[in-house]
Formats: sequence, structure tokens, C-alpha cells
Amino acid sequence: MAVPSTSSAASSAATSSAASSVTAQSGVRTSGVLLVVGFVLLSLNTRVAFGQVGPLAPVAGFSSGTVTLLGLLPPLCMGVFAPLGACARRRYGAERGLLWASVVLVAGAALRMAGLPGLIAGTVLVSAATAVVNVLVPVWVHARFSPRRVGTMMGVYALSMGIGSAVVAALVAPVAQASGAWQPAIGLAVVPALLALAGIAPQALRRAPRPAPTAAAPGGSPRRPVARTALGWSLTAFFGLQTLMFYTTLAWLPSVLVAAGVSRTAAGTHQAVFILGIAAGGFAAPALAARRADQRPHIAGAIAVPLAGFAGLLLAPVAAPALWAAVLGVGLGAAQSLAGVLYVRRGVDQQHVTALSAMAQTCGYLVAATGPALAAWLHTATGSWQALLSAFLGVLLLNAVLSMRAGHDPL
Repeated sequence: MAVPSTSSAASSAATSSAASSVTAQSGVRTSGVLLVVGFVLLSLNTRVAFGQVGPLAPVAGFSSGTVTLLGLLPPLCMGVFAPLGACARRRYGAERGLLWASVVLVAGAALRMAGLPGLIAGTVLVSAATAVVNVLVPVWVHARFSPRRVGTMMGVYALSMGIGSAVVAALVAPVAQASGAWQPAIGLAVVPALLALAGIAPQALRRAPRPAPTAAAPGGSPRRPVARTALGWSLTAFFGLQTLMFYTTLAWLPSVLVAAGVSRTAAGTHQAVFILGIAAGGFAAPALAARRADQRPHIAGAIAVPLAGFAGLLLAPVAAPALWAAVLGVGLGAAQSLAGVLYVRRGVDQQHVTALSAMAQTCGYLVAATGPALAAWLHTATGSWQALLSAFLGVLLLNAVLSMRAGHDPL
């Protein structure tokens, strides 16, 4: 009976090892692709429902009170429900927390088709789920992507949000006109919600250890609550004040331009330019900021750019309205996505990232919810928009002082 030679056995073992290695590498690549695809699908869905009401209101005949309420609910609910993100991470982990949030997103998107009461109740559900997603996405990025990819993925998150919202917003009016009712147009949001659920499910259902609580600082001493740290309040100031201006500008920029002498048609076009600027700034800022250990220059840039835009609107609104709209979009969009990088870079572990994200977004969105109403009151009280624009210049200068601690690690 022939006995295999030692060299033959070694060759067979090497072949088997190589095949196993190829299989493992293929599995890693597949897992990586599913991770990125799931992340993009989740990101595409995050702001879809919030961009539907504005373009749909003239077609559906919603009252001004309804439009105001539906515009107020998202930032208000995202502030109120942001702490649920921290609870979801502790109980389920980031990925399973995102899975449950996606289930609620689907339910809320479907409920919004059930008449006006359903539209309001569904918006609350969608906003609550989005609040959880907003808090957990930086945690997920911190855990699943390498440090050199953090900025790119947060940029993809911001860009995908803009694309998803813009595509659905462009479709709602034609669908409502073709169907003769607003419910099918609102129902468009169910499709990306289902895609988000399908995208996150493979990540959430994989076998992974539950996150262990970490209550100690790197030196071993118990970590102070973020609400008692300069870092926590600096991050909150940056996100909160920038978000206040973001939502106020999103609501009132066309009115500011029309009052300055720009035609309504042109003002609508400039609003679209503003939104495109948001997408561009939202992608670029984190991609640039995450490459460095010190983000103070990027915070300064995210403040200086809208400062130039508001100054332009105040001093020469009709000289270059498209330019001012683009500059404001880039600057305010950059600040929105830069905050996500700051949570990841300043947080020392998943629990810390979650706490920073939850605190900044809870306070930030609650502050932002007051912005459009305060702007309307200020305009009524003064009879012009100059007071608001001047106030925003002051807010930006204040934020430049308050937010710099968020941009670097303490020595």
C-alpha cells in the first residue's frame, strides 16, 4: 500500500490553507460590502419624511397651521427623544438599536398615510426613530470603521441624507397630482424606510457580543457625566447654535430674499442652491476634518463660511443671492456633519461617544425647534429681516468662542 510522501502531504495542506484563506478573505469582503450598503441605505432614509410637507402643501391644501406644526415636530421630537439613543445602545447595542429604530421608521412612514391625524402621529414616530438613528450612527461608525474612514463615512451619511430627501421631495407633488390625493405621495417614504430596514438587518442580526458598560476614564477613575464637562457643553453649543441657524434658514431663506426684492421664482431656485450647498458642505467637512487630530480650524471654517453668507444677505442681498445661498448651504451643512466627527474623535469609547452625541442632540434640537418661530416673531416685531440677520452674526461670533474646546483633546 502506497504511503503519501511528506512533500505531497505538505503540498495538500498548503493548498487547503490557501483555499481557506481565500474563502476567509472573500467572506471579509462580502461583510464589508454589506456593511457599507447597509450604512448607505440607512443614511438615505434619515431625512426623507421631513422634506415632503413643504413641496406637498400647495397641492394638498394644508393650512398654514398644519404646515407649521409639521415643521416644528421633527426638531422638537428629535430633541425630546434623543436620550432614547443612549438607552437603545445600552440595552441592545448600536446595530440592534438601529434595527429597532428602522422598524419604527417603517411603521411611522406607513401611519403618515392615514389621514391628517395619522400624518401628525406618524411624523412623531418617524422623528423619534430618527433621533435614535442620529445618536447611534456616530457610535456605529466609531465601532465598525477604521479611524481613517470615519470622516468619509460621516460625509457619506450627510450626502446620502441630502440625496434621499431631495429625490423624494421632487417626486411628491407629481405623484399627488397624478393620483389626486396626497396620501400616495406621503407613502413614498415607506420605500426608503423598508430599504433601510433591509440594509441594517444583516448587521444587527449577526452574532456579536453585547456592549460592555464602561464607566471609567482612561486613567481608571470614574468618568464624570458629560453634562458636567467643558467638552460636553462645548459640543452642545456648537451643534445647538449651528442647528438653530440651519433650521431657521431652511424655513425662511426664500422669504428673506423675496423681501429684499428677489422674485418668488428666483427665491425658490436659490433655496434649491442652498440645499445643494448643504449636501456639498455636509460631505466635504467630515472628510477633511477626520484626517487631523485637531478640528479647531474646521470648526472655525464652519462658522466663518455662514458668517460671510449672512453678512452678504444683510449688506447686499440682491447683488449675488445665489452666491449667498450657496455659501450658507455649504457652511451650515458642514457644521451639521462636522458634529458627528467631533463626537467620534472626542469620545474615548462607545459609551462616551453615545453620551456626547445624545447630550448635544437633545439640547441642540430643542433649541433649533424654537428658531423658525423666533425668527417670525422678530420679523413681525421689527418689520424686516435685518434684525434676524444681525442676530445671527452675533450668534456665530459667540459660537466661535464657545465651541473651540470641542475641536481638540486636552493636553
